[in-house]
Amino acid sequence: MNRCGVYAAFCGNVIALLFTSALRRAAPLYFASAISVSLATTFAINPAAAQLGPSATIRVIVPFAPAGSSDTLARLLQQPLQQELKANVIVENRAGAGTNIGTAEVARANPDGTTLLLTSSAFVVNPALYKSIPYDPFKDFAPIAALPVAPNIFAVKAGGGVNSLADVVSRAKANPGKLNYASPGNGTTPQLTMELFKLKAGVEITNIPYNGGGPATQALLTGTVDILSTALPGAQSQVQAGVMKGIALTTKERWSTLPDVPTFVESGYPDITLTTEHFLLAPTGTPQPVLDQLTKAVLAVMSGKEIKDRVRQVGYEPIVGDAANAKALIAKDVPFFKDLVKNAKLPQIE
Repeated sequence: MNRCGVYAAFCGNVIALLFTSALRRAAPLYFASAISVSLATTFAINPAAAQLGPSATIRVIVPFAPAGSSDTLARLLQQPLQQELKANVIVENRAGAGTNIGTAEVARANPDGTTLLLTSSAFVVNPALYKSIPYDPFKDFAPIAALPVAPNIFAVKAGGGVNSLADVVSRAKANPGKLNYASPGNGTTPQLTMELFKLKAGVEITNIPYNGGGPATQALLTGTVDILSTALPGAQSQVQAGVMKGIALTTKERWSTLPDVPTFVESGYPDITLTTEHFLLAPTGTPQPVLDQLTKAVLAVMSGKEIKDRVRQVGYEPIVGDAANAKALIAKDVPFFKDLVKNAKLPQIE
């Protein structure tokens, strides 16, 4: 509202107050209400002034169980964002239904910038994989930033006799339908990576979906499943420690911290290069100045060498994009994954 508009509104409200003054004694509650409405109309918050202040508590909802790639990234960014925004930032896990539970919670949240969603590629895959989902990726969310991406990795328990993708193919063909694999959940790119591999290799391996990379990794370590397909950050430390053996990465070239793990490309599968993207989103209706404030904070945090090194060290590509980049990625990814799910002949989930 410009100054002229404010002045006109003020004059109109003064007249309204004078008119209601005669009712003050008979209807004090009405008079108080009139003042409130008048002042709210006249001095409505200018959107340009809306900001998250030091007293704000920002909840970052991660729709996965702890220890997966989205959760790891959220906790890496938590303290730096808190310092940059000068506000309290907390991370909350809301796993379930292939991320749909936590995602829907944020979609319904008050759009004031205090409830955000940090999610993975499942956000753009689920519209294709589920018959219905409790959110619209375009209408219900306002992008804040595109966050670092993570390659996906196939791993097996060390000492189990499987040392390569060729070994997986041999065992799967010798035991049709008997091998299984853990994924961080339906609709995640690790699941789609395995489904692509199955199509290309002509094998059948059963998906056992978990509510995040952490539980999926534990399933492999405890011998519950034969193979793990997950985003690299949730598995890298176990591979480096020799507890698990990495057998393929979705990077085009070998990863610097895992030089002994081959890529799918060099193993004869040039089309398998899917990575796990990450997004920071707010509910639609969040004031634009608040969105701008959050975007600026994320970009500032990710520009630092220390955080870039930490992010790369645990298994992410430390790239980041602003709200426009995130919006463009979502617009590109939703139809891409619809085609991928259709071509892979994956059944839709009820």
